[in-house]
Amino acid sequence: MRQDIREEVRRFMIEDIKPNFAAIAQQYNCDYRTVKRAYEEAQQPQVEHHPKPARPSKLDPFKEKISEKLEIGCSAMAIFKFIEKHGFTGKYSIVRDHCAKYKHHQVHKATIRVEHTAGLSAQVDWKEEMTLYNNEGRSFTFNIFLYVLPYSKLKYITLIFERSQDTLFNCMDDAFDHTGGVPSEIWFDNMKQVVDHAKSDIGQRVVLNERFKQFSKDAGYQPIVCRVFRPQTKGVVEALARTTERLRVYNNEFSDEVDLINIVDELCYDLNHEV
Repeated sequence: MRQDIREEVRRFMIEDIKPNFAAIAQQYNCDYRTVKRAYEEAQQPQVEHHPKPARPSKLDPFKEKISEKLEIGCSAMAIFKFIEKHGFTGKYSIVRDHCAKYKHHQVHKATIRVEHTAGLSAQVDWKEEMTLYNNEGRSFTFNIFLYVLPYSKLKYITLIFERSQDTLFNCMDDAFDHTGGVPSEIWFDNMKQVVDHAKSDIGQRVVLNERFKQFSKDAGYQPIVCRVFRPQTKGVVEALARTTERLRVYNNEFSDEVDLINIVDELCYDLNHEV
């Protein structure tokens, strides 16, 4: 319906005069039935639509407690089991969806973009518990150490079968040698080889493992530990972890551990020479 015709019809109604449909139609170059319909619509009483009041949720009495538990890194399932013992009668899916929205909001609210400068930083992580089968059907479960310089995107990855602190130190020494030096700072996940979890408050205060702290001091870099639920702060190495899925094509295509190590080394070379 044309707005100009509606306005013309309303003008007649304000003056309490019945409009001449044919004359208005000729004036606005339209069918008289269009004008008549506009007049009939204008005569209809305006119905006020009141929004329905929001239904109370079974989760409402527990939201404050849920926020407290999320702040210290509790999972949705752990929270569900906890509030269930305190009178919550809803389903797990309600708690899961609420926790997912909360975490998404917190991540986008609190994450600060990290600017990368040449020689300033590196990022470290693991690709954990990857399983491939050799050409005889035997399974090989392994981990991959990931090290990347965010500014240049130079990478170092290597296959390992266990993730001890000594293994981390050896891998980092190899990474320094491979990339030609030690950056000013290195970003780590909240991994047990780096953080003394017994002395830390998740999300509040992080205490570095003493042996790891000494290694960092000897190597000459400043260790930085990312907060939980903040994968964006070390997004470069997170992207590298996803890239290692390219190893899946070698399932049933190798014979032993030596073959597997060579495949990972070849992937590292390829990643550093691809455009």
